[in-house]
Parts: sequence; C-alpha cells; structure tokens
Amino acid sequence: MFTTRPTLQGTFGMVSSTHWLASQSAMAVLEDGGNAYDAAVAGAFVLHVVEPHLNGPAGEAPILLAPADGAVRTLCGQGVAPAGATVAHYRGLGLDLVPGTGPLAAAVPGAFDAWLLLLRDHGTKTLDDVLKYAVGYAEHGHPPVELLGATVETVRELFETEWTSSAEVYLPGGHAPRPGRPHRNPALAATWKRLLAETAGAGDREARIDAAREVWRTGFIAEALVRQAGRPTMDTSGERHTGTLTAADLADWSACHEAPATYDWNGWTVCKAGPWSQGPVFLQQLALLPPELPAHGSADYVHLLIEGCKLAMADREAWYGDAAEVPLAELLSAEYNAERRRLVDGKASRELRPGSPGGRAPRLSAHARRAVTEAARYGAPGAGEPTVAKPPTSPVPGEPAVTQDGGTRGDTCHLDVVDRWGNMVSATPSGGWLQSNPVVPELGFPLGTRLQMTWLEEGLPNSLTPGRRPRTTLSPTIALRDGVPVLAFGTPGGDQQDQWQLHFFLAVALRAAVRGGLDLQGAVDAPNWHNDSFTGSFFPRGMRPGSVTVESRTDPATLAELRRRGHDVTVGDPWSEGRLCAVARDPATGILSAAANPRGMQGYAVGR
Repeated sequence: MFTTRPTLQGTFGMVSSTHWLASQSAMAVLEDGGNAYDAAVAGAFVLHVVEPHLNGPAGEAPILLAPADGAVRTLCGQGVAPAGATVAHYRGLGLDLVPGTGPLAAAVPGAFDAWLLLLRDHGTKTLDDVLKYAVGYAEHGHPPVELLGATVETVRELFETEWTSSAEVYLPGGHAPRPGRPHRNPALAATWKRLLAETAGAGDREARIDAAREVWRTGFIAEALVRQAGRPTMDTSGERHTGTLTAADLADWSACHEAPATYDWNGWTVCKAGPWSQGPVFLQQLALLPPELPAHGSADYVHLLIEGCKLAMADREAWYGDAAEVPLAELLSAEYNAERRRLVDGKASRELRPGSPGGRAPRLSAHARRAVTEAARYGAPGAGEPTVAKPPTSPVPGEPAVTQDGGTRGDTCHLDVVDRWGNMVSATPSGGWLQSNPVVPELGFPLGTRLQMTWLEEGLPNSLTPGRRPRTTLSPTIALRDGVPVLAFGTPGGDQQDQWQLHFFLAVALRAAVRGGLDLQGAVDAPNWHNDSFTGSFFPRGMRPGSVTVESRTDPATLAELRRRGHDVTVGDPWSEGRLCAVARDPATGILSAAANPRGMQGYAVGR
C-alpha cells in the first residue's frame, strides 16, 4: 500500500504529535533518559508555544496513561464551571447560549495542573528539564506554521480595536506571524522563568512541582487570571462581559486520576475518558457494529459507520455529561446496541434519534430540538469544530471559518508517546486559543472557553453547573490486546474526533500489517470522512442533517452509492479529513512504531 511516509519502527522510543517541534522536544527528553511521561509534558508545553491557535496552558488536557507495570488511568485536565457560573446568571444577562468567546465561557483552567500532576506522579525529570524547550522557543522564537498567521489575520481587527493585549503578542509592529521569520512570546517565557525562580528553593523534585502548582492556583499566575476574567471583554454575543472565574475557583480545583471507560471488541480493550468527555461515543460506535463488517472502504462500510455515528452522537446529546448520572453500562450493553442497530437501514437518516437505556426517557435541550427543526427546514451552520473569534463581517458571529469544501480550521493538538520500558501516554490538549480570549498581558496566554459546550437549561447531563465539568469533545485513546497496552492514538477535530478515530482504528485492527507491525501510517493516510447530523458542541450549536464530507480520494463508486442512499455528500480536498497521531508497541517483540498525519504538513512522528 502507498503511504505518504513510512510507519516508523524502533526499540528506544516513539513520539507522534501535531507539530514537529513538539515531537522532537519530547524525543530529546527520551534521549536524555526521561520516560514517556516526562517527554509528553515537555512536548505539551512546546505545543502551547508553537500552536497557540490550537491550545494553551489555561485550556484543557484529557490524558490517558498506561504504565508498563500498571493499569490504564485517565488524568482529567478538564476544569469545572466556576461557582458563579449558573444558568440563572447567564440567563440574567439575556443569553440563551454561553458565548463562544470571552471570559464568560472560561472554565477553571485545567491543562497546566494536569501536566504537572503527570510529571509529579509518573515522571522522573525536574520542572527545569521539561520546561526548557518551551521557554527557549518562547524567548528566542520559532518558525511559525502558516495557519498561525492566517488565524491571526482573521481576528486582526478585533485584536487592534478590542483585544489589544493579544495584538502585542501576535501583531508585533502590525505584522502577523509568518513562516521564515521567528515568532516570539516574551511574556510567556517570562512567566515560566518567574515560575521556576519562585519555586527554586521548594525542596525535592516532587515538592517543587507542587509549589509550581500552588503558584498557578494562588500565586502571581492566579492573580493575573482573575484580573483578566474581570475585564469587560467583547465576545460572540456582540457585547462586553466579565467572567465568573474567582481566586477561590482556582484555589479549590486540581486535576485528578480516574478509571477509564472501556469496551472490549474483537480481542481489543479500548480505553477512553469517562462520559464527561466525548470518549464513550467511540466505544458505543464499536458496540453498534454488527458481527460481520462489509468490505473496508465500500459504500456499505461507510454507510454503516456514518449511521452508527449518528445514533451514538444522539445518545451523547441526551445522556453524556458531568451534571447528571450517566447510564454508561446500559449505553454500552449488547442488548441496548442490538436494539439500536436495528434502526440502521439502507437509507441515510436525517433525524436525531437518542435511545432509552434502561427504559429511561431521553431529554434533549430546547436548543437542540430547535436546531433539529431549523436544520431540517433551512440547513444550519456552526457544526463541527470550536468557536473562535471572527471579524464583524462573519455571517454567524463566532462561527469557525468554513472553506469551500465544508471544512473548518483546526482547533486542537494531539500527542502520543511510548518509551523503551513500555510506558504509554495519549493526550489531546486544547482550549486557551489565542482567538478565543484576550491574552492575559502579564502572562502571555489567554483563558479558555470550554463552558460554551454546556446548555443554559437546568436538569440536563450537560447543563451549566458550578463545580461540574463541561462535556468536552477531547478524546485520546489507548487500546490493549490481552490486557497489555499496544496502541495510543488520537486527533484534533472537535465533534469529528471519534469519527476519524473509528475509521483509523478499524483500519489498524482489520487490515494487513507492514514489516511485522501494525500499519499505522496506512491507516492514518486512508481517505477519511465525517458527518454533522447531530447538534454541534460549539457555539452556535448547529447541525447539518444528512451531511457527509469526504476526501476526493474516496472511490467515485462509493460516493455515487452514498448519494443514492440519501446522504448529502460534500467532496473536499484530497487531504482534508483527519489529523491522526499514533504510537504502538508489540509486547511480544518490544518493537515500537509510530505514524503521523500528513494533512496540513506539520504533524510528525519521530523515534528510534
């Protein structure tokens, strides 16, 4: 099979991420004797610098980790809604949706604390060891990817007139970052250098990490974050609002370890974050598969996966969240999914059809019900990927930039690492985008906007609720064979993540191996697709019933048959669907492998 790159193989260590500098920085830590967790933390902080339009320290970071000598765990780096973030407060401001940008959409930041907790509990390196790469790129500069400058240009007017602290970092001298000219973030470098200086005398490695976490929660970083939340800021509502984040919110929250959600399929055990994330949607899509699958890539195969995704996403909307009990065992049960599977026939569904696990009646938000009705009548924008700030000329304030092929700009990063001892980590850091909130002038990075994923309606699993996590789309994956971690993978892409990942995973699990190992690069490169036939997770929360967006490399006969079955097919660019990263380990031989997404020309795998 032709692939854009080889599937890398070696025995020492492998890294795959959405940016080559993060991959190589993580690999440098492995070369210096660090383990997979040390490497992941170093790579993550580099991603904050080189992909600030896709993630930041005040964003979120769901992390799955598989120690060589222990069970898979979830490290939750998704912060909760602040104590003042109530439905009544937002409704009192005249809002029926949480704005897609600005401090009203900010949850308690989660990424920084999660990465430091990973380093403390599972790593071996010091804070200086893992931060030096990010400090170097922020202080001395890095060659920016084209999309960074293009993103800044889309919000130039907003930065110059409203978010002036962002203009100082991303429009120095009036110029957006561009390839070939180093881009620097001196304020961010100064933040990390001050953090290191203030914690230098804190004690041993673990004590110093905890001291840094305390500076984030109660020290100069916390003080600056709270000041920023209190500044009136223009958001997607067209008004200036202040946020709800307080010093107490920051002081009271920390990342935590949890058991993953799991599902057994064809000899694999797939691990995901719990139903506060989108992760169980992937598991439910596996549960919906029939015992025998059609030929890979055929119209029957693509139709089956699309229709199964619609059912799982409808259940996500009705049942998943952190604000109510989630009947996950029933949602993943064989009996329930056999019943759901009978809804899939030869035609494309245009309905949102949540099920009734355990006889419970599904409950959709009023906005979701409206979106279904309006989309059926008129079609609706705004599904798919996160909200970012847009110029005033945007037809839908806050809607992601939409290309002619229906695609939207990237929103997230991903990072996978496996080391020579067999430790494995998969993480999907996101949020805190430069285009979602103004840069905190004292710190060099913005707040996040994850609360936009909640509903301003009481009594739903994903209602805005103080102390509860907004349901995130972020969905890293670790898969086991015979109880042993074998594969770590994930992708950016908002609501599309667990669609692209399913196609990738099935290609790995069902198709031929290469050079004695899994064909990771072939599965990454294979033509992919997504649909938007469900309520989107990001402002303005639209949907496109019957939609399917495919890469033009897809077999024309498959496209014709999908259209015959009633799918509204959009043919995109040949390399436009999916941004997967993956690493693997063969427990029988110790051979490590890795692959990365060629789309966008910035993701890379490295290893030896």
